[in-house]
Amino acid sequence: MAGETEPKIEPASTPLTRREAMLQILRLGGAAGVVAGAAFWLRERSVKPVPLTPEQARRDHRTATDPQHPHLTVVRGGEPRALVQRALLDLGGMGRFVSRQDVVVVKPNIAWDRTPEQAANTNPEVVAEVVRQCWQAGAKRVIVTDVSCNEARRCFQRSGIQTAARAAGAEVLLPDPELFREVDLGGVVLKSWPVFTPFLEADKIINLPIAKHHGLTGCTLGMKNWYGILGGQRNRLHQQIHQSLADLASFMLPTVTLLDCYRILLRNGPTGGNLEDVAMKKTMVAGTDPVALDAYVAKAYWNLDPEHLPYLHMAAARGLGTIEYDKLPVNFSQLE
Repeated sequence: MAGETEPKIEPASTPLTRREAMLQILRLGGAAGVVAGAAFWLRERSVKPVPLTPEQARRDHRTATDPQHPHLTVVRGGEPRALVQRALLDLGGMGRFVSRQDVVVVKPNIAWDRTPEQAANTNPEVVAEVVRQCWQAGAKRVIVTDVSCNEARRCFQRSGIQTAARAAGAEVLLPDPELFREVDLGGVVLKSWPVFTPFLEADKIINLPIAKHHGLTGCTLGMKNWYGILGGQRNRLHQQIHQSLADLASFMLPTVTLLDCYRILLRNGPTGGNLEDVAMKKTMVAGTDPVALDAYVAKAYWNLDPEHLPYLHMAAARGLGTIEYDKLPVNFSQLE
């Protein structure tokens, strides 16, 4: 299911070691020799990055359908850790999604400089429990990351996600400008765009969004969370937001999605800030059909039908899932 990986580019000749380069600089002598020798060493050590084509970049992380397990599970009435545990159990356990020695990237929403109570970012305890479950399944590395909208360091800290994820043993990566690669996403709107490299190199990707209101689309759920893999001027994508969401959903094919509905932001999203806009729902909606998940949560909390969310129809037309979640095997659990 995985796509091709980027070919390695070998230098034309064996590069000089640092010691050999310095000796050659000394032999050349003088200031001109230092400049020439240093330039030679840097040239030999450098490899020009090659843009990825859609076939090289796009990797299919999806999990095969299993008739023994539901496509969608809705768990209500528990604390974050218990909600994650039960949702994964209903879907067949984390071992169904993560294998031994996998490098797993967990993608929460860490976009905003907000506290957990303001419900603009994924609940930190949800993130921590997903990390623990990955380790228990035998993961080799577990990385938690996002490309924030507000200043990243403050978002990662104030959201509580950095502390919680690290306490659970995750490697937390801030969006370093040096770690973006220009990729042809092969979309209708999304063509060449910088993508944060952890999302190009992972064995498995777990989508971990929070359910909240959005001024342009009515709500922001699983597919909108993929904006957080991109660098560049993402606000440009709002001009054709539904098409860009379908393009992103076609490019990022997650292993599993857990949609955090512990607290939801009912109004004034996606940034929020006012606690009066937050509703405590104590719910987790998870599954392997990203279209069905978004369709279910949009209807459940904002009474939005797929006709109000064109990106769902676009994604379904591309074979990414179904908007008819009521026709899928769905499991409902109540913890309290």
